[in-house]
Amino acid sequence: MHALHTMTALAAPLLLLTACGGGDSNSSPAPTPTPAAATPTPSSAQPPAPPGANFDVLSCLSQTVVPGRTLADIVVPDSIQIDFNQPSGFPNGRRLEDPVIDVTLAALFLDLRREPVTRFFALPLNPPANDLPFRPVFPYLAAAQGNPPLGSVATSGFNFRTDPPSAYVRVDRMGMPAVATAVISGTMKVRYNDADPRDDSNLRFLDDISYTLKGLTDALSDDLAGGGFQMCATRKTS
Repeated sequence: MHALHTMTALAAPLLLLTACGGGDSNSSPAPTPTPAAATPTPSSAQPPAPPGANFDVLSCLSQTVVPGRTLADIVVPDSIQIDFNQPSGFPNGRRLEDPVIDVTLAALFLDLRREPVTRFFALPLNPPANDLPFRPVFPYLAAAQGNPPLGSVATSGFNFRTDPPSAYVRVDRMGMPAVATAVISGTMKVRYNDADPRDDSNLRFLDDISYTLKGLTDALSDDLAGGGFQMCATRKTS
């Protein structure tokens, strides 16, 4: 009962963070960023934290996710890197069945030396599979359920085959799911969406990511500890 209660308590904040999705995008490898100390952003509201919660998240950004790549390499440049010599699946591209949001959040909060990156996905609160089987051919996803009003859906009129890039308007960046949604502060989201992965690689948003990740870690620390999760963040002593 205690374990179920703890997982239920932790589920609410995690579900709020995982309520997002994203499309695939391929990108050439970006320069490896070096984590820097977080600079607080006073205008960014932080979630309430339990008394005494004060964690350093630089150890999270510095931890190795796969050989040769740290978490900062993966979440700071908002792009997906593809190595055709390696198996597909997070963080090397994205398969339809990959629990990418759960995996990204596990990498943000958990010590990957002691926890599998699938730790959140393995919680019994999660569905074991997609509700409908994937198609064997493109576009692979199952047909829309119900009776979607396809004839009345408004479109932008943008033609990807013929219109120039200057005619395209970016409304969100979801190269790596959960990054733009969870670890970019509300006051920076518009600037982040208007920016480019090259700006990420130049560490333009690293301070904001570090500050927001610290706020989330502080706020969730009691739930993570109560659920028996091994956190990657270290408690500050002063």
